[in-house]
Amino acid sequence: MKRLSSITSPVIMLIMMFVVPFVSSCEKDEDVDAKNDKEIQDYIAANNLTAVKTSSGMYYVIDVPGTAQKPTINSDVRVTYSGYYTDGEVFDSNTLTFPLSGVIKGWQEGMQFFGKGGKGMLLVPSKMGYGSKPPAGIRVNAVLIFNIHLIDIK
Repeated sequence: MKRLSSITSPVIMLIMMFVVPFVSSCEKDEDVDAKNDKEIQDYIAANNLTAVKTSSGMYYVIDVPGTAQKPTINSDVRVTYSGYYTDGEVFDSNTLTFPLSGVIKGWQEGMQFFGKGGKGMLLVPSKMGYGSKPPAGIRVNAVLIFNIHLIDIK
């Protein structure tokens, strides 16, 4: 009986080494998602915005709808934007042309609500932005807000 116990103990330890971190990381992802959603909702309330929440968890605001022509994931878009955090710190601002398929999921989904010439805002939770592994200059697990003007679609 003692021999079985001495074999079982290392097996249990190995299982725990792999299962516990996985379960913990899932809980952390859920915590980040909930924290991001609260942060976005607080920002919307504080700024008196009328935002729409998508099934994926991002929010958008359309100030100027633009034309009926809307981009698809396969479109190249020309956009003027400012990206910032909920505390107002700007991390990027530019006018660029790029393939929509090559940007964060929040843009891929959110840009499809804007028509050519449209203006508005994307409020992107970290899971649809850069998450826990952002590029240099972007905060970890940050909610990203973008003021957008969709200039052209190709």
